[in-house]
Order: sequence, then C-alpha cells, then structure tokens
Amino acid sequence: MPSSTSPDQGDDLETCILRFSDLDLKDPSLLNPSSSLKAELDGSMKKKYSFAKKKAFALFVKTKEVPTKRSFECKEKSWKCCQQLFTDRTSIHRHVATQHADEVYHQTASILKQLAVTLSTSKSLLSADEKNSLKECLPPSHEVSAWLPDITCFNPDELISGQGSEEGEVLLYYCYRDLEDPHWICAWQTALCQHLHLTGKIRIATEGINGTVGGSKLATRLYVEIMLSFPLFKEDLSKDDFKTSRGGAHCFPELRVGVFEEIVPMGISPSKISYKKPGVHLSPGEFHKEVAKFLSQANQERSDTILLDCRNFYESKIGRFQGCLAPDIRKFSYFPSYVDKNLELFREKRVLMYCTGGIRCERGSAYLKAKGVCKEVFQLKGGIHKYLEEFPDGFYKGKLFVFDERYALSYNSDVVSECSYCGALWDQYKLCSTPQCRQLILTCPACQGQGFTACCVTCQDKGSRKASGPTQDSFKEECECTARRPRIPVELSQHVRQPVSPEPGPDAAEDGPRLV
Repeated sequence: MPSSTSPDQGDDLETCILRFSDLDLKDPSLLNPSSSLKAELDGSMKKKYSFAKKKAFALFVKTKEVPTKRSFECKEKSWKCCQQLFTDRTSIHRHVATQHADEVYHQTASILKQLAVTLSTSKSLLSADEKNSLKECLPPSHEVSAWLPDITCFNPDELISGQGSEEGEVLLYYCYRDLEDPHWICAWQTALCQHLHLTGKIRIATEGINGTVGGSKLATRLYVEIMLSFPLFKEDLSKDDFKTSRGGAHCFPELRVGVFEEIVPMGISPSKISYKKPGVHLSPGEFHKEVAKFLSQANQERSDTILLDCRNFYESKIGRFQGCLAPDIRKFSYFPSYVDKNLELFREKRVLMYCTGGIRCERGSAYLKAKGVCKEVFQLKGGIHKYLEEFPDGFYKGKLFVFDERYALSYNSDVVSECSYCGALWDQYKLCSTPQCRQLILTCPACQGQGFTACCVTCQDKGSRKASGPTQDSFKEECECTARRPRIPVELSQHVRQPVSPEPGPDAAEDGPRLV
C-alpha cells in the first residue's frame, strides 16, 4: 500500500494495495485490539483508526494464505496459521482475532504512524482534481518510495519469478493521459519494478505510459494494484486494461524504463497527431460481428470495408485475421507513409483496425482519421490479445507475435506461415544464425538439420566465415535481403497481403517495449 493512500475514505478498502472487499469484518467480536491506541490519537487521526485496523487485520490474514496454482482472483482459498489449516474465512478471521491480536495491534499502530506522516499529502490528493499536474498531487522526487507497496509481509521467494509455487506471468498495458513530469514517473516505475523483481520494457512520455513487465504472479498482482490506485492513472486505467499471459521475469533480459517523445513510436509528434482523436472503439464481441459481416460478403474486394492489420509484417506473417490487409512494412514508424502512399485505397471506406493490444491503433486511427478520406474508422479495443481471450477459435488464425523472448503466444492450433526454405507449415521464429544479423527467420527442423539457419543464402555464407573484431557480437548490419525489400509498399488492390520472406526482426531501439 502506498503511504499516501487516503484514510479519509474509511471503509473504502479499494484504496488498499491488497483488495479485500470480500473480507467479513461486520462481526465486532472478531476485532478487539487495545483501546489505548485509539485513546492516544488526536482528533484527526481517530477518524483513520477504523481504516487502519481493518487494513492491518486483512494484511495479516493475507500473509497466511496458502498459495495455489489457480489465479489470484479465484475465490476458493485456504489459510495456514499456527500449524492449522483453515478453509473458510470466518474460521481464519476468528483465529487471528483471538490468537494474534497483539500482531494486528502493532500493525495498526504502524499504519497509523504512516498515515500521520503523510496526512497533509493525503488531504491534497483528496481535494485536488485528479487531472491536475504531477507537482500538485504527488510527493517530491525523493519520495518515490512513498508509492511502493509494502512487501514485508510476503516471503521473498514469492516475489521472484520461478521461485514460488506458482508460475509467473507477463503483463501488457498502456494508458494514454497527459503527464507533466514523465521523468518522475520514470524514476518511480524503475523503483517499483526493482522493488517487485519485475523485468521488461516501459516507455513513458508526456502522452502516457506503455509497458510490458514479467515476474511472479504475486509481483504482477501488486503491480496492477498500485497502478490502479495511483492518482494519475486510477481514473484512466481498469483491471481489464491489463492483458496477461504465461511467462515471467525470464521473458526479458533486463528491465528497461525510459522517457520518450511517444509511448509507441509512430514517428510523428503527439502534438501533431494526438491520442485524443482516435477511431471508434469496438469491444471484441462487436469487432467479431463486424468481421463476420465483412467475411460473409461475396466480393470482399469491392466491399466498403477494409480489415486493416496495423502491425509489422513479421507479426502478421505468423497470425492474422482472415481477409485482412496486412501491410508489408517492417516498423510502425512506416505506417504514416504507408497510409500516404495508399490513400486512395481508404477513400470512402469503413476501416476496421487492429493490433496486438490496442495502442498502435490509438495513434494509427487518429492519423488515418486526420486524412479525412475514410467513411468511418474503427479499432479493436484491447487488441488481438483481448479478442483471443473471448474468441480463441474465432476469425484470427495462427499465433500472436510478442516482443519478448517468447516470440509468440498460441491460442489455437492453426498454422498460417511456412518455412522460408522448403515451404512446409511452420510458425516458430528463430534469430538468424549470423551474429551481425538480427532478423527473425522461419526455418523448420528439417531445414535446420541441413544447416539452413540464416535468413538467406548470402547471410548463411557470411555466418560461416570467421568473424573478427571485439564488437562483432553486438554489431548489427542490414542484410542484403532486407535492403532489397521496398520500404513502403504500394497496394495495387485490396487483396489480402501475406508478408514475404525473408523476415527482418524487430528493431528494439525504434519499436520500443513490445508495441501493442
């Protein structure tokens, strides 16, 4: 719980870093701490006593929860305390109230002390407009620690991915909202992720935040809770905005948090194309119906609708919506030029846009709308990620590409791509075997066995020669097969585009932390 959490909300336990709205504290016999503490408080702090007491009690109970393999949202829980196993809340509550009153009492005192120190800040947070500048509603930069969750009640191994009893997970999210001091947010996010042993990539700008982090399920849960309670984001973020998948801290080589001009690099200043003027958001269900209607048309080429994939070609190559237009571009920063070169393609069309998690569509749809040629522009809210959660066997076929060491997530058994060498169905990416080339390739096990491990014959030959120079492992150069590709393709018709091989890999420096 951040120390600046407002206690004036009394029983509003949603402000806590640990949500326990289902906690049964209505029976006064369950709580009977010493009355001396309350008597010692001044008038303003007495009002916070009930809040602090309930939070202390809930935190103590939480530490006794037995980890399970199920989601943390599962209501079936058990607790272990004093070598006893409790399977219902009432029994563990009664046990804690009767056997651990002293511990709860001391924890209550600690929370009250914390609240007293930050009382003035809390009052400021309550009275200030949530949209005010960072200076008006957050502590100074040296108090970043004030917005870190309390983890002292947890076993350290539970916070480290791979060392607890549960597998870890990866969080993907973004939040567009004006930030006046992105550097403070950057310092806080760095401290927060280190505090929770999270790795990943986070981009911060004056237009918002875009992140992908991995760690233990406990760590990611605490991260979500602190983000949802943080003053600058709690009005714009909801739990549904966080997309989750199996993984952990091992999915990223390190933690990278930085301040950029854009939270998704489209290459155009947010002051020129703002996130505030996007297309119409469609829920996965609404988008599904629109795609079904589009695919049911006898002549899709003459349809007034375009199903547009806003991702890079190596993403759409291994998975895409049926009937989509998948631009053969290598970076999202090429998307504006692609629209400009193919503007007539979109004239008087209804455009259904989608990307991995929704963020590219926010700026991409705004750019397309600004051109003033489309009849309507729609975008899939939550992106492919949310669509596949509801429709794993829907109109999206193949894998979902992700910008981490997993490369792809599988929601169905469809394989839509081929081995670059023999043409056999294959959709598992590997890096080109030539160290200087960082392109992604599709080469099946049989072809790998024959030594075909590079993106092309030229690169294969280059890789077989002995490299020289101390920086040969980190040096990257553009392969000839990449140089031959047109940077911005011109569409001759509205036929479905299927990216051709070879396939250059993502440029992390430009494409940022897992473009969503």
